[in-house]
Amino acid sequence: MSIIVARDLVREFRVRDGLRRRKVTAVDRMRFTVEPGESVGYIGANGAGKSTTIKMLVGILVATSGEVRTCGLDPVRERRALARRIGVVFGQRSQLWWDLPVRESFEILAAIHGLGRADARRRRDELVGMLEMAEFLSTPVRQLSLGQRMRAEVAAALLHRPELLILDEPTIGLDVLSKQRLREFLHAERRERGTTLLLTTHDMGDVERLCERVLVVDHGVLAFDGTLRGLSRTVGTERVLVVDLAEPVPDLSVEGTRHLRSEGGGLRQHLAFDAGRTTAARVLAGVSAYAEVRDLSIEEPDAEDVVRRIYLARRQD
Repeated sequence: MSIIVARDLVREFRVRDGLRRRKVTAVDRMRFTVEPGESVGYIGANGAGKSTTIKMLVGILVATSGEVRTCGLDPVRERRALARRIGVVFGQRSQLWWDLPVRESFEILAAIHGLGRADARRRRDELVGMLEMAEFLSTPVRQLSLGQRMRAEVAAALLHRPELLILDEPTIGLDVLSKQRLREFLHAERRERGTTLLLTTHDMGDVERLCERVLVVDHGVLAFDGTLRGLSRTVGTERVLVVDLAEPVPDLSVEGTRHLRSEGGGLRQHLAFDAGRTTAARVLAGVSAYAEVRDLSIEEPDAEDVVRRIYLARRQD
């Protein structure tokens, strides 16, 4: 049985435009399935329809037309039963109790899901260890850093061992270390439990590190459904290496790269490269042959850029 089935899913809203009301289609005849154990990235620009789709999948919104089944259940009519089988994290909203310590939020959620005391404690301790949360388990949620809170949110969503984990922008605003820690945990959780993952994000780094399949949505319409490799063939996987040099040098010419721009008279340089054809390590080695590198960073493509390139490729075809 498929974990998610969406058939010709439509969601319309009525919005006021001055003195008139008009119809806006947020999701337009969306059709896709997700099988058990899959890890699917659902990407698109702001306003593309991602969050609206998620809300229909979990029963928060009713579809205007079409059919949706999540874990074999009608998300609206069987919402309570569905809640026991899925975990959801909205990056901008919390399922934790703001003034309570993280530990007490977990205890309340365990009771809501009907977990036995011993089982809840075992699962909590497992998640605390994997997500390195011991140091802030007794801290009120309102005092947590963003990275700490997101780890606690993910743990809360997985406390009852759901079949499906839906993450809506889980790494937004996180620093590099927090992103890496969360990504590594999700890899381990899927590997050990076979949890199905649906991830919406603007960060293509999340998609490339966590997902094998990608759905791209634009203005409510599904523009691409395929593997990450297929997406790379369609739009490329160009990243930008930014290097800070010990001394200014002329614009660098490194094999496999495209020089974008220099700053500070050549002290900082931006080099674009196709990650499908070379690696950041090779590019860095090429730069180091010209000058001493003091610092570096890698800029990932964002979802808006991916959508733009998909439509450019379609027009060229």
